[in-house]
Amino acid sequence: MNIFKQFGPIKRGILATQKSLKASFCFSRSFHDSSVEVHSEEQEVIIAVGSNVGDRLHNFDEALQQMKKSGIQITRHGCLYETEPAYVTDQPRFLNSAVRGVTKLQPHELLKVLKKIERDMGRTVGIRYGPRPIDLDILFYGNHTINTDILTIPHERIQERPFVMAPLVDLLGTDIDDYTVKLENLFSKRSGGLFETWKKLGGESLIGKDGMERVVPIANQLRNFSSKTSIMGILNVTPDSFSDGGKYLSTQSAVSQVQLMLSEGADIIDLGAQSTRPKASKLSAVEELDRLIPVLEAVKNMPEMEGKLLSVDTFYSLVAAEAVSKGAHLVNDVSSGQLDSSMHSVVATLKVPYIAMHMRGDPSTMQNSENLEYDDVCKEVAHELYTRVFDAELSGIPAWRIIIDPGIGFSKNTEQNLDILMGLPIIRSEIARRNLAVSHAPLLIGPSRKRFLGEVCARPAAAERDPATIAAVTTGVLGGANIVRVHNVKYNRDAVKLCDAMMDRKGSYPCQGKR
Repeated sequence: MNIFKQFGPIKRGILATQKSLKASFCFSRSFHDSSVEVHSEEQEVIIAVGSNVGDRLHNFDEALQQMKKSGIQITRHGCLYETEPAYVTDQPRFLNSAVRGVTKLQPHELLKVLKKIERDMGRTVGIRYGPRPIDLDILFYGNHTINTDILTIPHERIQERPFVMAPLVDLLGTDIDDYTVKLENLFSKRSGGLFETWKKLGGESLIGKDGMERVVPIANQLRNFSSKTSIMGILNVTPDSFSDGGKYLSTQSAVSQVQLMLSEGADIIDLGAQSTRPKASKLSAVEELDRLIPVLEAVKNMPEMEGKLLSVDTFYSLVAAEAVSKGAHLVNDVSSGQLDSSMHSVVATLKVPYIAMHMRGDPSTMQNSENLEYDDVCKEVAHELYTRVFDAELSGIPAWRIIIDPGIGFSKNTEQNLDILMGLPIIRSEIARRNLAVSHAPLLIGPSRKRFLGEVCARPAAAERDPATIAAVTTGVLGGANIVRVHNVKYNRDAVKLCDAMMDRKGSYPCQGKR
């Protein structure tokens, strides 16, 4: 299928920051020597990244940092893939991804910079396709075709490598922007277009098969959040949270609650010391830390936390940094950086996963009438959430460390919350129009005991809303949620297990699709 028919009419969907990247150039090419000139203010480039020696993730982080220092501004990141080695198979598994950015470096200058980064990070001449601490390949440079003694662009073996094609396609969107059109035209001369080539290789059906997994780096592990739904247990050490305020103020009571949630099957503990209920009063970062750190340290040292994850629920960068230094593995920010302008840059340096949630305003204003105005809640939430994730990427948080949360109960009324729960696939598809990598990010939902459940079920007391929470969680998981944030772990764990079992059976049941 032609890509333009598959995804509809061509649209000028580049974000404002990318519109400024248009450049005039003159180009000369020689196939017999190495003279290639591109005179340009800036060119868009796509660079593949791979590593299978040493601390692979550290190698990725170091390479990205060195590229930034060398004059390559990274604007998008593909997802992170762990893959079996190709060609030379007797070697460790690879991490693979790709990045999209802009640079003023000319093609051979760019090649020289990347080769220097490889050498500085310990790569030596060895077996072709053999082990390496870092591998940096220029896949595309603007919309140029380059063929010299030392450089071929587009990279000559893209179309035969799923571990290159997957992150490359991640860097695009299903709404065809100007640069995607150029790449399609450039690539179609060889193999029929990027999307068509990826489809012929197997496309999304390859992920999770044949030694290729899409993973999130967390707590010195690589987690595949699509393999089973994760349960995030809520621990609020606050006097004023809507459901459990005041219950776990002492360290002893908090530890006991964590022990209970872990015994019932929690995979992640989400620790919060500031209430974000509607119209909640706001603590300072210092006050929040005073509540948070004693409990965090006690929970972190529990033997039951072995192999489990600890998340900090905060919108302050100071709190995030201190919590991670004390052992937290994730940062869960209800504001996606809106309430602290330093949050994205700080989390980028922490190198931990970042949960970006949709909210308008702040907890004291989020339910104001102007923040509840939507023409299409799923589409607008997707658009606003993606805009915040794009800002996070520009600050240095790669897409492979992003988790998205549509913010059930935050800046939404009852009907809008129901629409979000039923419309999770729409949210993913709307984000995919702009960026496929972000659309593949793990999706978290947090409907637990929220007011809209009480309004639908006539349950004014939050503690009486667990059955409705189970129904909401079930709907969300069947709609594509990967992480569910709940108060009652035990009952929701059973619901999630059943949903996962049904999802595993999807497509294999003989009557699938029949009524």
